[in-house]
Amino acid sequence: MESNLLTPIFPSDPTRPSFSQGMILKGSGMFVSSGHIGVDDNGKLVVSSLEDQVVAVFEGIGRTLIAADLGFEHVARVTYYITDLEPRIMEAVRKVRNRYLRADAPPASVLIGISALPDPGARIEVEVVAVVPTGHQASFP
Repeated sequence: MESNLLTPIFPSDPTRPSFSQGMILKGSGMFVSSGHIGVDDNGKLVVSSLEDQVVAVFEGIGRTLIAADLGFEHVARVTYYITDLEPRIMEAVRKVRNRYLRADAPPASVLIGISALPDPGARIEVEVVAVVPTGHQASFP
């Protein structure tokens, strides 16, 4: 695939790692994100509560969508990677998710229970696929 068919998305946030947080696939009408874990504005993992960690995940996704000139209303699919899968975790995820995504018509979702994430304190990682509207003229390089 030609590199000019891909537009990497880097939120203007110095605490984020150097890899792209998302990619617009030019001509396909698609945006795909990297996996996001719940880090604060200093890049430190949020450990105060599970709900706070999930909020930090969605805030990070929101920053990446904004950097792509998109919003949560463009999200078509969400993939959740969750450690220690149990009902209370899903309750916290749904509670937070519904603040960002339409509760009456949420995007298609996949939930994958996993044994661990690279950061031992992380309980959840989330990635999204979004629709890039026709004629989308992003303001990035």
